[in-house]
Amino acid sequence: MAIGSAAAGLAISAGAVALAGPWDAGQRTAERDQAADLERKRADAERVAGTVPAAAPVLPPLDGGAGRPLSAAAVERTLAPLLADPALGGQATGAVVDVATGEALYTVDARSGRAPASTTKSVTAITALDALGPEHRLTTEVVWDAENERVVLVGGGDTTLTASNLEGLAARTAEALAAQDVRTARVAYDISRYPREQHHPIGAGNTNIATITPLQLNAGRTDGSTHGPAPRTADPAAEAARTFAGLLAEAGVDVQGRSPGRHTAPEDAEPLAVHRSAPLSSLVERMLTYSDNDLAEAIARATAIAGGEAADFRGVDRALTARLEKLGLPLGDVRIADASGLDRDGRLTAALLTRVLALAADPERPELRSALTGLPVAGFTGTLTARYDGSGGAGAGLVRAKTGTLTGVNTLAGTAATPDGRVLAFAFLASETTSADGAQDALDAAAAALATCACR
Repeated sequence: MAIGSAAAGLAISAGAVALAGPWDAGQRTAERDQAADLERKRADAERVAGTVPAAAPVLPPLDGGAGRPLSAAAVERTLAPLLADPALGGQATGAVVDVATGEALYTVDARSGRAPASTTKSVTAITALDALGPEHRLTTEVVWDAENERVVLVGGGDTTLTASNLEGLAARTAEALAAQDVRTARVAYDISRYPREQHHPIGAGNTNIATITPLQLNAGRTDGSTHGPAPRTADPAAEAARTFAGLLAEAGVDVQGRSPGRHTAPEDAEPLAVHRSAPLSSLVERMLTYSDNDLAEAIARATAIAGGEAADFRGVDRALTARLEKLGLPLGDVRIADASGLDRDGRLTAALLTRVLALAADPERPELRSALTGLPVAGFTGTLTARYDGSGGAGAGLVRAKTGTLTGVNTLAGTAATPDGRVLAFAFLASETTSADGAQDALDAAAAALATCACR
């Protein structure tokens, strides 16, 4: 990849997508906001000093509809031979939609369900944002069970909870207890937010996902990593509770008992301390960028609870399906088996995925925007960092997409910014592939072709 051209591509893509989110002008949201704050302070200082006038922002984002619309016939001529690549197993389905006009520019078996792998997370994202809103946070609480003289750590489904977060909870809990002149307490943990702890159908002990429970410390990882496959503790909730009890003791509380027990906190338990996760918009971005399976299942269970369903696989299926129907999205041949895409029995269509992406780009629905802005940027971030350096290299910085990989399944769904600034939503789903690398190269080449196609 030519670094200069790739960087230029990233800048074009950031402008063309025109979406307020983590890659405005090529920067993550936090980085952009920090830079903007620093720039405002610098400009204010310069105005006060009378050195230079404050400049207006440059490179305003486009609206995704610049230039003339593309020709559907030209798009088909471009994509048809690429998606016929034998590396895609001979059963690839696909769809391309102009996000500004909603026009379908390409379809091949677009309403035929295929195993979606991790492109499922785009559905998880859009349904959660619609149901909960981008400011929703997952909450971990500590309450005081006075009758049993017990501190209870209550899990709220936050798989991003860190040791530092628990340390803060323990310190605030100790302060609250000291204010009540409580020096000694037992510790318990409450995981009743979910009806049961569940292993994903891929099996217990899999490095791709921990036991699904509402109380986890760093998603049960035991190697210090924050994303990607990792060894997991066998009992994430109990491990988190043990860690909390140790930190509470370090904070000065005389913790009784050998290890925390599992108990449901009474309804009238007194709140002692609380930790809230990052906003859902940030969690969605993290889930998409790093294909975080644990976070996907947690977010979907929050969606299920909001929809009056149980926080388990069946409840997730019902809640996400109902939310997609409410959004008016096509559900033919669709089956939600899980929220992460690890279950091979799930089925999505290219038509649904492109509609989901187009909806996330709708300027009238800014609350859904992180379902798009969190997508990995080709050649730069997340699961696309090491891709787009071969036949798909021309798409570096111009394509952002959710990847999907299972044995024999390779998928890609996202957006491509064309040379004149149009933004296309695409979804390609391939089954019965025999080489993951070959299939990924073929999918990347197809997405890159969209990003570089004049298609008139």
